[in-house]
Amino acid sequence: MIYLVRHGETEFNRVRRYQGWLDSPLTEAGIAQAQAIGRRLAQLPDAWTAAIVASPIGRARRTAELIAAEFVGREIAFDDRLREISIGSWDGLDRDEIAARSPGIFDGYDGSWYFNTPDGETYDEFAGRIGDCLAALTDRPAIVVTHGVVTRVLRGIYANLPRAEALRLPVPQDRFHRLSGGRIEEIGA
Repeated sequence: MIYLVRHGETEFNRVRRYQGWLDSPLTEAGIAQAQAIGRRLAQLPDAWTAAIVASPIGRARRTAELIAAEFVGREIAFDDRLREISIGSWDGLDRDEIAARSPGIFDGYDGSWYFNTPDGETYDEFAGRIGDCLAALTDRPAIVVTHGVVTRVLRGIYANLPRAEALRLPVPQDRFHRLSGGRIEEIGA
């Protein structure tokens, strides 16, 4: 079983700037989201036996720390495979800046633009590392703290969804998902 958590709101999220492998701090709302998710997870008996595994990028790291604070003495393991997608030289840009560099990239938006950047990760590279991480997590319960595109692709792989469907999945920051027994359940904080 996996509890899949997206990091709390960041300064870049607030101004609609794509972070990729860059980082920006959690906002006050993001800190409150992470704390609420931690409190909610602490109410679930099976979460007490779950390892906490997180992306090493600061926003996910901080969210994991706030969640771990609800579990006395809980260590956090960091896994590079849980890093957000790199959109290369577009990391840190907003939608208008990306559209100016690549007119039409958002036409027929289905989320595939993330994998069509000039120097970022391809879908196969990204899904490969996410799939490897998912396979490594199946031996024990885990609380996984990561990023928006990662949560979409990970749920898509888990549920064997078509790529286009997976890339349209919601990526809430005030709820999390339980992946268990082939099912995906959204849980509010």
